[in-house]
Amino acid sequence: ATGDTWMVVPPSIKFNYHGRLKEWVGGKDLILHTIGEIGVDGASYAAMEFGGEVIDRLSLDGRFTMANMAIEAGGKAGLFNVDEQTLQFVEARAKRAFTVYKSDPDAVYEKTYDFDVSNLEPQVAMPHSPANARPVSEVGNIMIDQAVIGSCTNGRLGDLREAARILEGKKIHPHVRCVVVPATQKIYMEAVREGLVETFVQAGASVSTPTCGPCPGGHMGVVAAGEKAISSTNRNFIGRMGSPQAEIFLANPAVVAASAVTGCITHPKEVAAS
Repeated sequence: ATGDTWMVVPPSIKFNYHGRLKEWVGGKDLILHTIGEIGVDGASYAAMEFGGEVIDRLSLDGRFTMANMAIEAGGKAGLFNVDEQTLQFVEARAKRAFTVYKSDPDAVYEKTYDFDVSNLEPQVAMPHSPANARPVSEVGNIMIDQAVIGSCTNGRLGDLREAARILEGKKIHPHVRCVVVPATQKIYMEAVREGLVETFVQAGASVSTPTCGPCPGGHMGVVAAGEKAISSTNRNFIGRMGSPQAEIFLANPAVVAASAVTGCITHPKEVAAS
């Protein structure tokens, strides 16, 4: 042993997103679309740096989702430039002084990608890879057995509010199990105060305490052989949520909620308008 740790500084890949997002499209759709374009090894050992006017307008919740799923493209990190909403978030929570780092003006990137996402639809990643992303309109009438809203990937307050918009006054399809998993205890309590949990329960969903739960096939929604689940979690590999004979589809919380109501994979606008 030398006492030294060998590390390679990862190269940086820049991803620029242009245009303006449609309703029901957010960070989950951006990252699924990106992984669909570059593949699960498209950013292997690289730092993924996200920018462009779409990112400037994207909520922190949406950015957290994208950073969370950078590893699904092989990335070592998912990075965003620090802006005012970032500073407000950190300053409200920081216990000590912090330093802001930004990309150098003359930074050299291994690759640069530019995406016009003005016409991007909500994305669905088909089994058995996050790279199998396609617009929800191209998925077809696929019946589901389970819907999972939340997790570390999409269980923040903004995500739960979005799902509650869909489920307000609706009922979960009788053939569907719907599980809601807030990302943290603090988010859970705020969801209780805002009435979101009541909305979920009245719709017929089960609300879990914060946990990995169904995502790695642990508990609170393990899928059986032959079942199909749509989930706002981050991985849909074979056997990820239970049986290797199950199929897992990934989507944003609104798509998951809408699908829980209809019993098949559905665009949120179809349920929100009803």
